[in-house]
Amino acid sequence: MSESAHPHNHSHEHIHTHEHTKAVLDRLSRATGHLESVRRMVQDGRSCPEVLIQLAAVRAALNSTGKLILKDHIDHCIVDAIESHDDKALEELNRAIDQFID
Repeated sequence: MSESAHPHNHSHEHIHTHEHTKAVLDRLSRATGHLESVRRMVQDGRSCPEVLIQLAAVRAALNSTGKLILKDHIDHCIVDAIESHDDKALEELNRAIDQFID
């Protein structure tokens, strides 16, 4: 578990507790490697359907990583925000979810 001070664009600072930091970093590393292999597929002239299938796999890996980050954020940061009546944190979460899902 890692904790780090994380300033937001609003007037306070709080500690983010992430239980899954290592898992997130591992998933991002795998997705980066997979994306590099897709890049090589394009350079090598592989078929469009093959490339699209692999891109879908990369997108799924990134979505899965995002869900894990969201779970950590809700379990810790949002719980803390609710306890401290930090409505701004809830607004930020809603904005982030809208962008993540879109």
